[in-house]
Amino acid sequence: MIVKMSKYAFMVYHREYDAFLATLRDLGVLHVKETNSILDNAELQALLAERKRVNQAIRFCKALNEQSKDTVLALARELPKKDGLKLVDKLEELQEQKVQLQAARASLEKDIAYMDIWGEFSYANINRLKRAGYDVTFFSCPTSKYEPKWGDEYNAFLVNNFQSVTYFVTVTKTGTPIEIDAERPKMPDRGLAKLHAAYEQLMENFKSLDTRTKEFAAKQYNTLIELDKNIQNEFNLSNTLVQTGREAGDKLMILEGFVPTEDAPAMEEALEKDGYYFQPMAIEEGDKVPIKLKNNKFSKLYEPITKMFSLPNYTEFDPTPLFAPFFMLFFGLCFGDGGYGLLVMLVCTFLKRKVNPDFKPYLTLFQYLGLAALIVGTCTGSFFGIALADVPAFSKMKDYFVSSDNLMTFSIVIGLVQIIFGKTVAAFKTKAQKGFKYSIAPFAWVLVITFLALAFGLPMLNMHLPETVQTVFVGIAVVGLVVAYLYNSPGKNIFMNFGTGLWNTYNMASGLLGDTLSYIRLFAIGLTGAILGGVFNSLAVDMTEGMNVVLRAVCMLIILLIGHSINIGLCTISSLVHPLRLIFVEYYKNAEFEGGGKEYKPFKKA
Repeated sequence: MIVKMSKYAFMVYHREYDAFLATLRDLGVLHVKETNSILDNAELQALLAERKRVNQAIRFCKALNEQSKDTVLALARELPKKDGLKLVDKLEELQEQKVQLQAARASLEKDIAYMDIWGEFSYANINRLKRAGYDVTFFSCPTSKYEPKWGDEYNAFLVNNFQSVTYFVTVTKTGTPIEIDAERPKMPDRGLAKLHAAYEQLMENFKSLDTRTKEFAAKQYNTLIELDKNIQNEFNLSNTLVQTGREAGDKLMILEGFVPTEDAPAMEEALEKDGYYFQPMAIEEGDKVPIKLKNNKFSKLYEPITKMFSLPNYTEFDPTPLFAPFFMLFFGLCFGDGGYGLLVMLVCTFLKRKVNPDFKPYLTLFQYLGLAALIVGTCTGSFFGIALADVPAFSKMKDYFVSSDNLMTFSIVIGLVQIIFGKTVAAFKTKAQKGFKYSIAPFAWVLVITFLALAFGLPMLNMHLPETVQTVFVGIAVVGLVVAYLYNSPGKNIFMNFGTGLWNTYNMASGLLGDTLSYIRLFAIGLTGAILGGVFNSLAVDMTEGMNVVLRAVCMLIILLIGHSINIGLCTISSLVHPLRLIFVEYYKNAEFEGGGKEYKPFKKA
């Protein structure tokens, strides 16, 4: 659900404003109404840039610290922002040194690889020859173009043939023109021995730098976190000052904001105690009321999915508890294998003991999703790609497993149910936003779709209805259709309503068919996962046939581990992507979800 908000205006004498903001920050319940854009304020932009640098430093240090379980983190120190940013400068300097060393290493490795072709020689001897009046020139050319006569004409000496390229040198008197159709490569400035020595020294520098960086990360990580909090607090305070209006020659400071209604009495009591003036205000149309979601433990797990698309606006319903059960069911249908679902549950249960507490809700979510896959997959008779209906031990239960035909029908039915549910939500939303009379036609369409589906859909599922019951269903649908035709636009004449009703009928019929058929993908994806699991099982059996028992067991295990790991990965991706699409496209469309809400962020200390 969306937490109800109350709007307040505050008027404070300028000399008391700092103390007033300190009180508000300690209360930590007011979401400041933004009347000025932070994009136009240079100070706020500078603070955001500083936070970005600090956050990058924190992430870098965290990754380093996690590389070793023996890392001991130093306690946080309270530093002035200037000194804290010097720590960030120091880390960036260490990172830049690493980049330079990496570039130098790449260059040395390239030179060493090239000099390996030429072999070890002394540049000192080449310089002696030059002083004696002889030039040593290095050449390379395709082997097919090498001319043996160059040996007689220019004293060419063959050094190496590598990958169809010939490497050679010439020794000629200084000033002798050399007319050879070959490339004169740029040689490294050192011999092979010196290059290897330089490389070893470089690697020592790498180790030293790596040690210093890791020591820095362990020593300064918590201090950087505190620095980030301080900059965030500074930003929040500066932003509040930017959003503050000034009246009476800047003597009166005016601020507006939103408070969760349940927290408003405590805030009022604290402000009255200190003698600050405040005034409750009515929330007007157009106000960007911040959104705070409040759900039970199950629905709360799905809030990240809601935020992935968009928070609802204040006049809407929270879609989270409304789509959560559908998403769980859709995931189970797409996963399509009970064994995979069981494995997901076990892995998440194990990881919950190891991971950071911030990640535990996500693992809990996947435990629920794994449970759905376990239930649906077992009902369809697929367990690690094994068709349970074909196992002799389950032969007596064969008729109880859901067949592929029934599963496709179920996918369409559940899709129709969610579409009707979404249209019902849209009708209630219209009632809440505009009033009851505007919701009559949407509710009428819900009745039309529901009772026509019951009247004509149930017989298609071999659920034959008494003729009287079917007539009643059709009658209710007709009545709903009349209402939808004649009262879809309150206040307009009957002919306008009738024309609008005809247009709505066309849109409803074409849209309903396409939307319902979209849910077939649930059946198709689930069936694909189960079939792939069976294929890997068959490969493990067929490819190891004829091997001895031990070798066959090892090879089968390897094939099964690789195959099912790949299949689980594909199933997980498909089982997340396609239900999300059905929720964000089909369900949100039929529920007329608008979104666009801004998250509730109270003014408080980080």
